[in-house]
Amino acid sequence: MTTEDELADESASKGGIQVIARAAAVLQKLREHPAGLSLGELAKLLKLPRSTIQRIVAALDDENLVISASPTRGVRLGPALLALAAATRFEISEVARPTLQEISLLSGETVDLSLLDGNKLVFVDQVVGGHRLKAESGIGVSFSLHSTAPGKAMLAAMSDADMLALRPRMSFARMTPNTITTWTDLVEEIAVVRESGIGADVEENSMGICAVAMALSLPSGEIAAISVPVPTQRFKAMRPTIEKLLLTHGGKLQASIKR
Repeated sequence: MTTEDELADESASKGGIQVIARAAAVLQKLREHPAGLSLGELAKLLKLPRSTIQRIVAALDDENLVISASPTRGVRLGPALLALAAATRFEISEVARPTLQEISLLSGETVDLSLLDGNKLVFVDQVVGGHRLKAESGIGVSFSLHSTAPGKAMLAAMSDADMLALRPRMSFARMTPNTITTWTDLVEEIAVVRESGIGADVEENSMGICAVAMALSLPSGEIAAISVPVPTQRFKAMRPTIEKLLLTHGGKLQASIKR
């Protein structure tokens, strides 16, 4: 039987998780508005009471995670985040960056590096392409595995047992009309990826954006992926070139990592 103390602990835990989620949402909105936002603007954007925003901002300010932007602009991201960002740099980012730069230079496209994080992937580095019309996502942004090129490449790099173990925690949300939404279809797709070494997303995560990717197996046991997102209008023409660049330069990087 659940005791009153256990119920109180569970309630406190849920409340703590909600506070963390709201604090993260505040930081995300401030990232989108580098010049700063007032408390009222944050409350409106996040659809939360101004008093709630005021408490969260005060707590973040105590830790220097936010600072005053100006007398009229409220708050902006604070200097303590620089130390946190430095602490979250992954060694693979440093090792892989020259490869990302070379693929971007030769293709003109944006090139991303992501890491597997449980049942999702997280972007940890990016080299922005030279095209005026380009596809890009920010570092630190996470995506589902089933609907993305790097996600499929990562799944293909797993053993069947590891992939099966991940199945109960995977999302099969329909992101676009092209999204794979069943385990059976995903398994068939992963078999194709294992044959070619390339994962592909043809407007499966976002309309107007396609991508190809290859996975990297790291000495730590982690799985990473290099991916190249491309606007749909030039994807068909660019796809063979980008896939060749991924297999060539990504293959060299994988060989060097294994040494």
